[in-house]
Amino acid sequence: MSALEQLPGPESLKKLMIVQATLNTILCETEWLRYHSFVQEWDKGVCMAKIDNGAGDHLIILFSAEGSIIKGFDHESLLSPYAQDEHSVWPGIYDNVPNELLPLLEHEGIEKEVVTFCIWRKNSDASWQKGKVKMSEGADDGSDFLIGAIYQTPGEFVQFAKDFFELALPVDVVEKVYEGVPITVEMIQMLNPECAAEEVYRELESLRLV
Repeated sequence: MSALEQLPGPESLKKLMIVQATLNTILCETEWLRYHSFVQEWDKGVCMAKIDNGAGDHLIILFSAEGSIIKGFDHESLLSPYAQDEHSVWPGIYDNVPNELLPLLEHEGIEKEVVTFCIWRKNSDASWQKGKVKMSEGADDGSDFLIGAIYQTPGEFVQFAKDFFELALPVDVVEKVYEGVPITVEMIQMLNPECAAEEVYRELESLRLV
């Protein structure tokens, strides 16, 4: 299944990213070490979700009133600007991106030029779109790899937490978070007995994730 086929619709995707950011906040006290994060008001009327695996790869999703746009960067991809002498964006990545969405990437914190793929969907679109990029045989833009780090089921997230954070999470509690059950201090304690649960809850409140 391709990256485009893996992606749920924008509203479902946004909920998934909030769930994963919530769980990361509970599991990891150090903000810059979190794999998934979410900023409710990144820019005026724009929410931002981010995946950062700490190994130089990232995925940024911007949600706006006009639609959603995803910018990804796989540092090992042959499409990386750093893999080319001129350090330029690979041809075609931003071709055909709607004028309503492309300016969202101009924010200095987005690093528009650091990219190996771009996916977008206007609210009027029936499906996600991607630029027609010509790649040499064996090249990979990293989209399947990074979209695959959006864990769509509780079981997938539990496996991720085991591999990345080396934590064994109670599946039933993770299921509740995925179902949208309001987070409580007790749930935080069950997910991460080592953390200061009330402080974590306050941080979730400040991030507007609860």
